[in-house]
Amino acid sequence: MALYDYNRAQKLGKKQYQASLMKGEHPYLPVLDDILSYTDIVSEVNLGLVDIPLKRIVGTVTQGRTNAFASNFMPLLPDRTEFGAKWSALYDHQLRDGIHDPIIAYEFMNKYYVQEGNKRVSVLKYLNAFSIPGIVTRLMPRRSDDKENKLYYEFLDFYQVSFNSDVWFSQEGSYKRLLEVMGLKPDQVWDDDTRLYFKAVYERFSKVFDEKGGNAIGITCSDAFLTYAEIFGYDTVKEKTETEIQKDLTKIWKELVLKSQGGKVALVEQPEEVRQSSSKNLINLILPGSGESEHLKVSFVYAKTPETSSWTYGHELGRLYLEQTFPGEIETACFSNADTEIAIQQSIDMAIAAGSDIIFTTTPRMIQASVKAAVQHPEVKILNCNVNTSYSSVRTYYRRMHEAKFLMGAIAAAMDQSGRLGYIADYPIYGSLANVNAFAIGARMIDPRVKVFLKWKCVKDTDALDELLEEGVNYISADDMITPNSPSREFGLFHREEDGSLSTLATPICDWGKFYVRIVKIIRQGGWNTLDTKGKQAVNYWWGMSADVIDVICSQNLPQGTNRLITFLKNSIRSGSFQPFECDVYSRDGVLRCSESKKLSPEEIVTMNWLAENVVGTVPPADELTEEGQDLVRLQGIKLDENTEAVIGDNEDSGSSGRGVQDPL
Repeated sequence: MALYDYNRAQKLGKKQYQASLMKGEHPYLPVLDDILSYTDIVSEVNLGLVDIPLKRIVGTVTQGRTNAFASNFMPLLPDRTEFGAKWSALYDHQLRDGIHDPIIAYEFMNKYYVQEGNKRVSVLKYLNAFSIPGIVTRLMPRRSDDKENKLYYEFLDFYQVSFNSDVWFSQEGSYKRLLEVMGLKPDQVWDDDTRLYFKAVYERFSKVFDEKGGNAIGITCSDAFLTYAEIFGYDTVKEKTETEIQKDLTKIWKELVLKSQGGKVALVEQPEEVRQSSSKNLINLILPGSGESEHLKVSFVYAKTPETSSWTYGHELGRLYLEQTFPGEIETACFSNADTEIAIQQSIDMAIAAGSDIIFTTTPRMIQASVKAAVQHPEVKILNCNVNTSYSSVRTYYRRMHEAKFLMGAIAAAMDQSGRLGYIADYPIYGSLANVNAFAIGARMIDPRVKVFLKWKCVKDTDALDELLEEGVNYISADDMITPNSPSREFGLFHREEDGSLSTLATPICDWGKFYVRIVKIIRQGGWNTLDTKGKQAVNYWWGMSADVIDVICSQNLPQGTNRLITFLKNSIRSGSFQPFECDVYSRDGVLRCSESKKLSPEEIVTMNWLAENVVGTVPPADELTEEGQDLVRLQGIKLDENTEAVIGDNEDSGSSGRGVQDPL
């Protein structure tokens, strides 16, 4: 029996050996001594006896017997050798009594290299065991800016609280996200129950993931587990059986494949009309129901109420417009006050139970619940108001508000005489810095010396408006729309008059009604699966002035010349002959970010993580934000590299602590 299995293991080894040669890779086990010859090790740490995940064991410490194994630890030597006999004896011992003697190994960059016990590792890998006990010494490399090095030090922080070596991510920030989805603080040491529960569910998931061919899709098992836990919720996932995990993975497999491909989002910038051919029209006559649906139920999920949130108020106007556009054909419903994870999930579930064909979830905080519902109910089309989030199960939609902000900046500079403008932004999430910079570019086009003082509405214990007024700033851009229950002039672009009152000069408008009508038309005319995807799985409807969903409404008190200029610029943006980020723009660190010959792509605009050189202010750290702000930043926070963060946060002209997107609630 043991001889049969040795020969089978040997075949696996020879197959791996040939595959490595075909790829031009080293066909034997990696040797730690060779790796360390060009690595700066700063310290050694004795970890004692630990449970080593077999997946993380990749090589040997010295040359020794390395040529006896293929790179997958399967044997290569003939069975009629001393090596073959010892391997077979170990195999019998494992089946009879189990292998309990610990190996001796070194850990480097969360990979393990065996000093003693190679054959034990080989036997257990052949049997698809999960782990093996080992006495381990950790080798600490010097810190560097290399991505793998950064990931390793993130792993070390995770290990300090979890004592878990199973998890290895391919993207920075993933360990923090895992702790968040588990409901744990970064410095919270795991108790025994937490460790046991996690290890058990991770082992079950790992087994199912491997059986489904997860190793072939290009992401780590940990990457896949994090996505799985984010969609279904860790408290639910940790109770799942292997059978349940298998069913769940089948539902979200496209999400994992999309993640492995980089999670790119197709930004659809312009709605396209679906033209039905005469042959399709004929089919519609023969097969009733194959054309536009006669009746659809469309539901909207709001975080707040239209009376208490300007963001929700705008979407509610859009819902009413949609219903009025299709009288008798479309029925709508809304679910308000979905401001917690439980409330969001309950609202979506109620919308599905009510027979909704389409569901719009209207804030980024609702993305995880939206994806979970979408994979459970593929018959329902779910869209989330969000940008730069990549899922294939849901579509996302957002507006190019930076186009309107550019015009607001031009108006402000044309009216102001001081060269000091104010901008109050809500949350440092994707798209926010594009809005700020577009405002600053528009202002600078009118007045090359103008400064834009950036404040943030979401910072705790501060009043952004009061700060700006105290600093003598009189022209300020703030919320894009009024809130019905608290009408004021503190929206759009407003000005402080000599008597201290505020007057609105202009306001950007997002016509969510036209947005929703266009999306529903795409669905009704059969363009959902064929029109905008163009072979890409993740789609974001990112529309602006050219789609007639963004506009700027100006006060009659604007001078005629300013009004004419804004009308000209608006028409130029709408026609595509002019765009805000098609001119020379330098960031605060002196880097030329865009020019007429170096136009920014849609992706670069959405993920913008720098401030224009005439912006005075900072991007606040997460711990300074309100609880609501912290929740949004966890989902959609701007990713700043260290150099960019240092430049943005260091502004000696700001005078006071700087605090700089329309309230997505």
